[in-house]
Amino acid sequence: MSRRFAAGLFAALTMLALPSAAQAPAPQSPTFKPEELEQLAAPIALYPDALVAQILMASTYPLEVVEAARWSKANPGVKEKALEDAMQTQTWDASVKSLAAFPQVLAMMNDKLDWTQKLGDAFLAQQKELMDAMQKLRAKAQAAGNLKSGKEQTVTTDQQGGSTVYVIEPASPEVVYVPTYNPTIVYGPWPYPAYPPYYYYPPGPPPGAVFFWFSAGIIVGGAMWGHCNWRGGSVNININNYNRYNRTNISNGNWQHNVDHRKGVQYRDTATQQRFGGGAKPGVDSREAFRGRAEQGRQEIARDGGAEKFGQSGGIGTRDTGAGNRAGGAGAFDGVGNGAQTRDFSSRGATSRSSARSRTRSPIARTGTS
Repeated sequence: MSRRFAAGLFAALTMLALPSAAQAPAPQSPTFKPEELEQLAAPIALYPDALVAQILMASTYPLEVVEAARWSKANPGVKEKALEDAMQTQTWDASVKSLAAFPQVLAMMNDKLDWTQKLGDAFLAQQKELMDAMQKLRAKAQAAGNLKSGKEQTVTTDQQGGSTVYVIEPASPEVVYVPTYNPTIVYGPWPYPAYPPYYYYPPGPPPGAVFFWFSAGIIVGGAMWGHCNWRGGSVNININNYNRYNRTNISNGNWQHNVDHRKGVQYRDTATQQRFGGGAKPGVDSREAFRGRAEQGRQEIARDGGAEKFGQSGGIGTRDTGAGNRAGGAGAFDGVGNGAQTRDFSSRGATSRSSARSRTRSPIARTGTS
């Protein structure tokens, strides 16, 4: 294999790894419709308030959710005090750490990763509208006879300003029962055929369970520290529980999104990008990371005088969790890896380059649509 061929192959991979304007995705709609918000809220709207709050916070950090879910699956026997101790060594956001006490929830968020990221995007962009959607769903479940107090939970209502707020709390503060239910049934007939609700059924429902049941009680200690401010349309922190579980000493009970824990995952809309300092501009981090790998690869090719070593390496990018990744499903954070993936990317790259040349020759500029 000639050096010229090696250089050409390297240039092709460089073009694939560095998104151009022609390859950049078209901008998405900046907001979710009301029916979409109910679609996203449906799987968790009937969870205890504190757990809802912590899921909403954690959903804004999808990569850390994936890491926590993998850790939880690999350490099923670590519980209670041992789990609390183990979380002190992790660098995830506190909201993600707290969900380690709820492996069923982490499994759902990991398996339905597209839902998790959309939920987080909706929460960051339309916080009050999303929480209002949850209250609408609770009202529907109550009207259908599927939201009531019992040995697992206490449901109360608060009348203010002509509207009803539904509050769900564990019957015992130290023990939490997570409900599992079919949203297409529990809320009554689903009114949005074009937006069917997301839902997740873990394996092994109890005998006789049809569309609604509770998990075994989970002793959580201080792991439940979230709070839903339904009237204000925001989430807050129970400072005492938070400090006890995370072994900190914070005094501000207002939750704020931390862009550092986003780890480069792109924000859905321009307003959210600008709000958090443009921390997720598509491809910026991955381009910078790739440039370093590209320079190293060029040096190796020049030093070894051929493409044999390059070809044997299977490619120069194996996994990258920078901003160039797109969360959207299982494996959405994997980079260029094996030979099959490289061939697939090369085929798509050839099509993209051909399209780009066509656009360059044409006097009419073409733009993408969302």
